[in-house]
Amino acid sequence: MNIIDGGITKVKGIKGQGIHAGFKKEKLDFMIIYSERECNAAGVFTKNKAAAAPVVIDREFLLDGKAQAIVCNSGFANACTGKEGLGDALLTAELVSNKLKIKKENCLVFSTGVIGIPIPMEIMKNAIEKTIPKLESSAYASENIATAILTTDLVKKEITIENDGYLISGITKGSGMIHPNMATMLCYIFTDADISSDILKESLASSVNKSFNRISVDGDTSTNDSVVILANGVSGVKVNSEVKIESFKKALDFVCIELAKKIARDGEGATKLIECECIGALTQEDADLASKSVISSSLVKSAIFGEDPNWGRIVAAVGYSGAEMDLSKVDVKLGDLMIVKDGKGTGIPKDESRKELQNDFVKILINLNLGDYSSKSWGCDLSYDYVEINAEYHT
Repeated sequence: MNIIDGGITKVKGIKGQGIHAGFKKEKLDFMIIYSERECNAAGVFTKNKAAAAPVVIDREFLLDGKAQAIVCNSGFANACTGKEGLGDALLTAELVSNKLKIKKENCLVFSTGVIGIPIPMEIMKNAIEKTIPKLESSAYASENIATAILTTDLVKKEITIENDGYLISGITKGSGMIHPNMATMLCYIFTDADISSDILKESLASSVNKSFNRISVDGDTSTNDSVVILANGVSGVKVNSEVKIESFKKALDFVCIELAKKIARDGEGATKLIECECIGALTQEDADLASKSVISSSLVKSAIFGEDPNWGRIVAAVGYSGAEMDLSKVDVKLGDLMIVKDGKGTGIPKDESRKELQNDFVKILINLNLGDYSSKSWGCDLSYDYVEINAEYHT
């Protein structure tokens, strides 16, 4: 498994383009990705009961495990827009499918941006007309695609790897409203491996639980969260044996975890990436609960932003996580420093432990010393800028 240069259009049989359509004032805000061959596909979507229109449509479209194109606008979420929103999502799929001469049900539609405002469909129609003739018409196609899906993100997020003779490439967006049980994120993964939709579905669900369900920026879960994977088989490499399936799963885990970490690092207003690893848990659920609780704690995140080594907040977050815990056995490391041993502070001077919080990457290790299970979760600090960004988001 090797990381390689190039984005989504590096995958065999994949074309695409991102443009400025007018959903936003200046930035790229619309993209289409298209596979020359029908793909096996799978998706994981938000658990928010106020799911956006595109999520409702895409869940239905993916019931047959097939897809061939992805279309996404940035600026308007098409969430809480009623029957009109559903109609707009369906019309978008129909317009793209007619132009590409593919099944409407094979065109997955996504939106991201402000909730509650209908999609300006004249802009959408013009965007489709403008983009399709330009699919992969420049050396910057992959970069344009990855950029066009961003909202408050500061950087594009993408990764491409080679594994066993095929490629897996993914792009994602996400910066705020990020919390376990997905996030305010969109993620598109393409592979030229020949793999069934059933295996894709199983693999993606597992990878999401190890990656996008283990990040938190602010504790909010969005209406549009979506992760989809499409496999067109153009490489000719069949993933159908136990060994090859296991290799694919590990590669997909790597892609999803790397993309999840990029989201956490680019959290709105963030200055630091936080990794919390919990080991020695009695069960896997306990390990997950403890690690997620720490990176989700506003008090922990604020302390890390302020470079205040207040280890009591970390222990408290584990204590209310729901994980089985014996305080007298709990150890906590901040970077390389053991700051808590057997549930009590080790007396390391504050100035020394503060140095561990002055890095861009802050690692917290919690040992519950109760069992053999472990888990990693990722988050970011909570800064003044986060409040400013979200106080002004709608305006």
